[in-house]
Amino acid sequence: MEVTNRFNMNFLSRSANEAFARAAVAAFAAQIDPTLEEISDIKTAVSEAVTNCIVHGYKEKMGKIYISAEILDNNTLRVKIKDKGAGIENIKRAMEPLFTTVGGERAGLGFAVMQSFMDNVSVRSAKDKGTTVTLTKRITPRYSING
Repeated sequence: MEVTNRFNMNFLSRSANEAFARAAVAAFAAQIDPTLEEISDIKTAVSEAVTNCIVHGYKEKMGKIYISAEILDNNTLRVKIKDKGAGIENIKRAMEPLFTTVGGERAGLGFAVMQSFMDNVSVRSAKDKGTTVTLTKRITPRYSING
């Protein structure tokens, strides 16, 4: 698959920037004409990934969150959300529903939510080096030449 368009951005790991990230990715995805439901799915998954960077990656300190998004030639959106924070010791365990290292009001559903809204979610992480979450969603073409 060939990349037909791409953007990159980074911002501080402040909670206020989560809404900005979700809106920016949604605006970028709009060029491949997703449905409102598909846009909502993308925004929710991006929100969860960015929140994970803020809450788990950087915990009590400030850091940068990096987002790159690509449109592939088969009407697919691929979004990479990366931090250079704490990393995840056990990715398989972290992706289990209800697992959380923070507790309190955190439900441990971030990865489960991402997986329910995207076609594919992959995670790469190294302790004390950070985490990269890659979200992929194919947007269904709504119009065809024949009708």
